[in-house]
Amino acid sequence: MSYEIKQDGKFKFIEEGNGETLMLLHGLFGALSNFSDLIAHFRKTNRVVVPMLPLLELDLLHTSVGGLQKFVHRFIEQRDYTDIHLMGNSLGGHVALLHVLKHPVRIKSLILTGSSGLFENGMGDTYPKRGDKEYIRKKTELTFYDPKMATDELVNEVFEITNNRLKVIKIIALAKSAIRNNLGEELNHITQPTCLIWGNNDTITPPFVGKEFHRLIPNSELHFIDKCGHAPMMEVPGEFNSILESFLAKLSQKAATVE
Repeated sequence: MSYEIKQDGKFKFIEEGNGETLMLLHGLFGALSNFSDLIAHFRKTNRVVVPMLPLLELDLLHTSVGGLQKFVHRFIEQRDYTDIHLMGNSLGGHVALLHVLKHPVRIKSLILTGSSGLFENGMGDTYPKRGDKEYIRKKTELTFYDPKMATDELVNEVFEITNNRLKVIKIIALAKSAIRNNLGEELNHITQPTCLIWGNNDTITPPFVGKEFHRLIPNSELHFIDKCGHAPMMEVPGEFNSILESFLAKLSQKAATVE
């Protein structure tokens, strides 16, 4: 299913449904398609918002986790969203974490899946090999438990990015920024209820990373999904949506009880 891409000033985004805002932040090689099952499911109960992060459009000086966080902050302010359930996958999770730490007021809860911010395996020391599509295919397959998830379309998207010299420089800048920007000592400041959803077979941010986030973020819960890699919302959308739905329902019940 394709969704209308809206524009407000310089911001491009998807906004579907009504209710509390569920904002989704994609990762380094992510795209709006990563969230198609999630959007279809939660648009029935929530206002689902997916900003198009300018991963490769920022000037080199601001091509960093911090630069992306500032972009998300400006987007939220421009759209005046409040009571946001902020979800991020991979680098998007890292941006979400940084945003909650810097601007917690509008954030109601945090959802992380395969997030960087503590530890991640990159594409490897030899990455990226320009012009070697088979290499790119193998690296893309490592994102998933089931290598068939690395479709020709997905591999072609990554290949196109890695074949452009300037884009490669920016990807490396973002990857290095993520490694430098370790949030371990700050995570205990997060007060929002946090849901951690991790693939048991994630090789990029392995299961021990999910456990460490759980240990460091005070009000967090951790869920593992078997036979699942780095992008659970793509690989096992049914199970992912069920966990997230239960988490959001618990928050609603608590809010109703308090009232």
